[in-house]
Amino acid sequence: MPVMNFLVAFNGSEGSVAALRYAASLAQIDGAHVTAMLAHTSHEVIDRRSRWIPKEARALLEQANSEVLRGIEELFDRECRALGLSGELQLKDVTGRVDTVLSEAARYYDMLIVGAHDDTDDEHVTLHPDRIALMSGRPVVVVPAGYAAGARHSHAALAWDGGRAAARALSDSLRLLEGKSRVSVITVGQHGGWPIADLLKHLDRHDIEALHEDFPEWHPVAATLLAYCRRQDPTLLVLGAYEHSKFREDFLGGVTAEVLAKTRIPVLLSH
Repeated sequence: MPVMNFLVAFNGSEGSVAALRYAASLAQIDGAHVTAMLAHTSHEVIDRRSRWIPKEARALLEQANSEVLRGIEELFDRECRALGLSGELQLKDVTGRVDTVLSEAARYYDMLIVGAHDDTDDEHVTLHPDRIALMSGRPVVVVPAGYAAGARHSHAALAWDGGRAAARALSDSLRLLEGKSRVSVITVGQHGGWPIADLLKHLDRHDIEALHEDFPEWHPVAATLLAYCRRQDPTLLVLGAYEHSKFREDFLGGVTAEVLAKTRIPVLLSH
């Protein structure tokens, strides 16, 4: 496999720690390059530049901002030492709207690796993987908090409905999977007009052993994917994000949101 270039988002959350460990595993197994980034807003609840704010208050605000970021940086350094990456991996500090910063930065890498969104994360560093996948044009690997199985993609599950987003996700995942994986192609009900045998042949030509797991259309898609992953324990779920529209999925409680909220394994998300 050609050497890949990954960006990992680190914001001090449990999910970002899992994402950093996952990225380190990819670097160890495949010789990938990894860059780490801390994207954050300014942590200001008031405009400290206002002439009405006393100089002492401005100093306290600046100190508080610095201490929050310093704590994240110290955690990053500890994790790097534990992973044997001390001195090899630097943390880029970028201020701005977090999802926008990461979406724009991701375009200069093969893939972005992030921790799953957590409502308890500090609002100034929190990120939304689904929004980033929509905005960036790059695949996003979402790693759940506590995931510690590394990045050996011996068995992946591919959610397939024959649509554009599913095809994009498959294409984005091939460099991780080809030559070393088996893939379970999961369909629920209708899955496009072309025979599934053509997809299995496509995977075979990429040196990937593939099999088809078909479920009746009355099965809820998200619940079916999650249950399959719990039973079969694949190391990666490949998923096309928001095939119709994010507004519709959010309004109706869509597949993408439910899978990301409940997954126990990394999800490669593409749109």
